[in-house]
Amino acid sequence: MNTPIKPIYVTQPHLPPLEEFVPYLEQIWANKWLTNAGPFHNELEVAIARHLDVPHLSLFTNGTIALVVALQALRISGEVITTPFTFVATTHSLLWNGIKPVFVDIDPATFNLDPNKIEAAITPQTTAIMPVHCYGNPCDMARIEAIADRYGLKVIYDAAHAFGVRYRGDSIARHGDLTVLSFHATKTYNTFEGGAIVSPDPKTKQRIDYLKNFGIADEVTVVGPGINGKMNEVQSAFGLLQLKHLPEGLARRREVDRRYRQALWSVPGLEIPVANPEVEGNYSYFPVRVGSGFRMSRDALYERMRSAGVFARRYFYPLVSQMPMYRGLPSAAPEHLPMASQITQEVLCLPIHAELGEAEQERVITIIKG
Repeated sequence: MNTPIKPIYVTQPHLPPLEEFVPYLEQIWANKWLTNAGPFHNELEVAIARHLDVPHLSLFTNGTIALVVALQALRISGEVITTPFTFVATTHSLLWNGIKPVFVDIDPATFNLDPNKIEAAITPQTTAIMPVHCYGNPCDMARIEAIADRYGLKVIYDAAHAFGVRYRGDSIARHGDLTVLSFHATKTYNTFEGGAIVSPDPKTKQRIDYLKNFGIADEVTVVGPGINGKMNEVQSAFGLLQLKHLPEGLARRREVDRRYRQALWSVPGLEIPVANPEVEGNYSYFPVRVGSGFRMSRDALYERMRSAGVFARRYFYPLVSQMPMYRGLPSAAPEHLPMASQITQEVLCLPIHAELGEAEQERVITIIKG
């Protein structure tokens, strides 16, 4: 009888030992406080803010609601310049707020919003820029924010992939008017589901905290059309435990990244990401570009991996700009997005997570090298 092949996924949660989580659950039961800014929630807000070296942070039940609320908190309207090379939540948050997305092409080296293309997309209706730190690679924050300052625009960073990332020793979460984080189960740091908004001052944090709790200021006062975006105590407790194990998980991811680079750097037609020595990354993804010089197409390699039980992802494919609700926008036309349109046909994210063993990784490498 043939032994079933163990599937290998792109991401997989790094779970702490169950026995370490049980005391947290027991404390939640003893407190009888399950949600609405309980003790574990408040402790986690402080702990993450300290870990990220940011002044103020508001926890959310997920990153998508955090994006929606961030736009509401800054009263963004009209048009927002953003990237087509992202997860749909980025752009959906604009649509949920009645905002028109304006897509701008990406830089082929970083996969991030290309600052050279931003100014041409600005109109009298533009109110903000929403860049994404794609795969945890920092955007060109200095240039983006200089453009925003010149035109009086807000900047909201989607840092869903970039928990803990630093550029030249500085936390990237300290940049922009707001930074939004995701703690989804597939992320480097997770709280099952979850997210957060980083604020620059107490007044902004207070507004965000009202908006994530239906707009309620006190028992008889509602100050705005808020939403239910609160993180509960179970998520918060898990998040506190995950912070303790984060260094171990990052060290394992770093080793997976190192082995890929060592094994794949010379494969013809395969372009691997260049490591930026000024970035302290979180190794959240390992994208490669499968070019015309490779022995097969990206999609053929993708199918070969799947047939061998390796579930690599064409991430991001298709572009958000080509999805039915967005492709009618003038900025969504492929001729306006040549780099994004090319990269979406070539990119393949290889498995990288703390649970990926050397033998499993060697299976992935062997398929690629043939």
